[in-house]
Amino acid sequence: MESISFPVPLTEGTIVKRTSIYTMDVSVNGETVQCHCPTTGRIGNIDLSGRPCLLSPSDNPKRKTGYTVEAISLGRPDDSDKRWIGINQNAANRYVEHYLRNGGFPDMVEGTEVRREVFLGESKLDFLVGDCYLEVKTPLQHLQVDIPDYVKTKKVTPFSSTDRMTRHMKELASSLESHQRAVMLIVFLYDNPGFRVVERSTNYEQVKATVEECVSKGVETWQANFRIDPEGVSLIEYFRIDVE
Repeated sequence: MESISFPVPLTEGTIVKRTSIYTMDVSVNGETVQCHCPTTGRIGNIDLSGRPCLLSPSDNPKRKTGYTVEAISLGRPDDSDKRWIGINQNAANRYVEHYLRNGGFPDMVEGTEVRREVFLGESKLDFLVGDCYLEVKTPLQHLQVDIPDYVKTKKVTPFSSTDRMTRHMKELASSLESHQRAVMLIVFLYDNPGFRVVERSTNYEQVKATVEECVSKGVETWQANFRIDPEGVSLIEYFRIDVE
């Protein structure tokens, strides 16, 4: 299947610093500009200052920022062949939708009849594909890649924000009473050989028990890896996983 091409190739810059949960200062062609940060949470445990990034332009006159940071790299700014890590979690859903509608996940779901943002119980899940509810998670709390020695890291505290994830797992499990299948799809906008729990949350045992119960009821857990570059996005691979 053809990759997703960006309307305009992404612009490369270098992050000066993350100024807030919503913004980053980025050096672009020698000028420092404020850019939108599309994820409000932390991005691994790295210091983003000095990291290369890819920017998408915005033509919305109401926006305060002219660019969105779509990806970062752990390479050096002068490296000719950088590997990019996508950080736009909202965009991940658009990429998944594209491949769902074009039959890009034939081993995971059947058909291309796709509905977005479907209410189920007290939750609004990302997709209903035929008779299968599908929820997308794009974790960035930990970057499951090797961190080069020259990249500065920060000490981070264990996270506790797991309520939304466990609620969605429970809703997916309950959907099996009237639907044939339910899928939790964990998406990485980089090549990750296999999801793993790098750092346990403060309520890890409770979350683990919930996930195990939902999986025992039939909820399936899958992983999809995408590749992002200045020209577009492509699906590398997808496969079943066990979430521990």
